[in-house]
Amino acid sequence: MPLSTPVSRRALRHSRVIDVQAYMRDDGLWDIDAHITDIKSYDATLASGPRPAGVPLHDLHLRITVDRELNIVEAEAASDAVPYPGFCDTIGPAYRALIGLNLLKNFRRDLKQRLAGIAGCTHLTELAQVLPTATVQAFAGDVWSTRDGANADVSHEKPFQLDKCHALRTDGGAVAQYYPRWVAKA
Repeated sequence: MPLSTPVSRRALRHSRVIDVQAYMRDDGLWDIDAHITDIKSYDATLASGPRPAGVPLHDLHLRITVDRELNIVEAEAASDAVPYPGFCDTIGPAYRALIGLNLLKNFRRDLKQRLAGIAGCTHLTELAQVLPTATVQAFAGDVWSTRDGANADVSHEKPFQLDKCHALRTDGGAVAQYYPRWVAKA
């Protein structure tokens, strides 16, 4: 179901794109590559000088490497376009502070403790916040079983995604229909 039709004519002024791609490596680890761009649709004047329409203000990359338990074992950041060249693009090494964190155990809290404010880049830190759910999506059906029915006898553990969102609450209709074995009984 799409959004409603805008009530007024509009002109695009800014575009932010976030892209996350997950790669299974030959060594059993996973690389999660995240990329963010900010682009103005008009010529912008920055403190560091003019930026023509269509040229990124931010073009930032963040890669984490995780094991199958979602522990971060490697991290790196790179900046291809920044508003303050020679300053913004020097923060990349700080993102090694992600190493040792687990994406499912207080990740966003620990991320902010380590890289908020002047300890990091606002945009890279914001980008890092999408890594837990993006990685869970990558692991779903590949690392973690998400199905019941045909695989019902394979595992005696509740599928990981149940009770993690509104639709998949164990006392709801979706679980009753698609995961009847795990429906909460009244």
